[in-house]
Amino acid sequence: MSMLKILIIVTNIGMYASGNHQTGLWLSELTHIYDAAKEKGYEITIASPRGGNIPVDPESLKHFTLDKISEKYWNENSFRDLLANSELLTDVAQQDYDLVYLAGGHGTMYDFPDDSTLQSIVKHQFENGKKVAAICHGVGGLLNVKLSNGEYLITGKSMTGFDWFEESLARRKREVPFNLEAAIKERGANLKKAFIPMTSNVVVDKNLITGQNPFSSKEMAKVVIRELEKK
Repeated sequence: MSMLKILIIVTNIGMYASGNHQTGLWLSELTHIYDAAKEKGYEITIASPRGGNIPVDPESLKHFTLDKISEKYWNENSFRDLLANSELLTDVAQQDYDLVYLAGGHGTMYDFPDDSTLQSIVKHQFENGKKVAAICHGVGGLLNVKLSNGEYLITGKSMTGFDWFEESLARRKREVPFNLEAAIKERGANLKKAFIPMTSNVVVDKNLITGQNPFSSKEMAKVVIRELEKK
């Protein structure tokens, strides 16, 4: 069996438009899938719209949000080097992947939704029956992806993402550029929320896999690997 290839797309944006708060990648939304894929021996590419440095949301480094796996990688120089030198998305867009994974963090709300390279990668991946996964705010990268028939990819799909109540719990309602929950519903997707906010929730709809929030990172990694290894 040949080695599976996965592409993890991350944000380059480290500040809200207001300039009041730092943002970036939510660390656990990268570390858990990275760790699970590494353990399986998959070939992993980490890329971003601009390439280069990946800012990490300082909120995701606080002791109550930093789980063991995230802490382990954060303390590894080699991993920090990966974050400082992500691939440029346009440079890796032509390759074939078994999985394209959109990691989250509020930064993604600024550079994911309208990135044409990201859209074409996701469209190609999805239409070829390959796995597309997105977690938390990373699902914003799916919003404007249109399929060859002109329809939005997420129309009619069951999925999840960071909801508006969670946004108020995170105290970022006034900072975010749009309401992700409303945008998902506007596209005609079937948004499935966790019964209790800020708890793990992963939704699989054929080759589309979505996770609701940072607390879904661990389950998301498990589900994605399980779906990838299905024969």
